[in-house]
Amino acid sequence: MKYRITMEQDEKGIYVVECPILPGCISEGLTRKEALDNIKDAIKGYIDSLKKHNEPIPLSIDEEMVEVNA
Repeated sequence: MKYRITMEQDEKGIYVVECPILPGCISEGLTRKEALDNIKDAIKGYIDSLKKHNEPIPLSIDEEMVEVNA
């Protein structure tokens, strides 16, 4: 499954990652790789919790990028 995430560096240089379609699913890391690994674990835990409580699981996304010459 694929989920969109956002990542930004805070004022201390820590990478903060969020999965907007899963409210409250936020993680962080000292490096981009660590932040990505941590958000993957957080998303898996979030989805496992949804399954355990018979909650609907948001659909994964299919995304494309297009280049436009302006």
